[in-house]
Amino acid sequence: MSPSPDYAKEHLAQLQEKAELIAGRMLRFSVFYRNQHKEYFQHVRYPHPRSAPHPPPRDHPALAGAVATSGSHGSPTSGMLHGIFFSCNTEFNTGQPPQDSPYGRYRFQIPAQRLFNPNTNLYFADFYCMYTAYHYVVLVLAPKGSSGDLFCRERLPQLDISSNKFLTCCVEEGELVYRHAQDSILEVIYTEPVDLSLGVLGEISGHQLMSLSTANAKKDPSCKTCNISVGR
Repeated sequence: MSPSPDYAKEHLAQLQEKAELIAGRMLRFSVFYRNQHKEYFQHVRYPHPRSAPHPPPRDHPALAGAVATSGSHGSPTSGMLHGIFFSCNTEFNTGQPPQDSPYGRYRFQIPAQRLFNPNTNLYFADFYCMYTAYHYVVLVLAPKGSSGDLFCRERLPQLDISSNKFLTCCVEEGELVYRHAQDSILEVIYTEPVDLSLGVLGEISGHQLMSLSTANAKKDPSCKTCNISVGR
């Protein structure tokens, strides 16, 4: 059984305030993306052996969630919430996702409105660093009324999707417009399976930057920027 989380909602609200101080200005973006190795996406497309006597239909392979494990030990999502991690940060000079990634050379991109729209709730889940200058903000996107939404509603601070310091979805001139915080690396957990047919899979041209990987990452407990005091 997973250990009980240390952070109550009021503690997460304190973390959120700290994260807002360094979020920076908001930049427009249009896609969420997930990088992995080629084998990961092959397994998603063909999760059963080809020799299986009754293989399931493969018309609509989907990304399925795993348990979130990185970040603060005290976060209610760590070891408790199933979801799929996506990124949305863009390069300042191009407005596009970076061509480098710590997670693999294959990237699944999906239009932002497929995951984030007025029928989605947004939650703040964590703020941490890993002994580096980079800081990470963990957010959760959950379709309204879903099991993930119910989990988050009890445990996490909810954000106004059109007005917050990290990730926004606004209607401008009749269209949905998306923005992300420039100075934080956002890790966005989507709580439902995602159909691969809704996006595009391709290979990136950049490098795999393992030093930026947050897989099973643990928080730097000495950082004054992203730690709070939790009384016992």
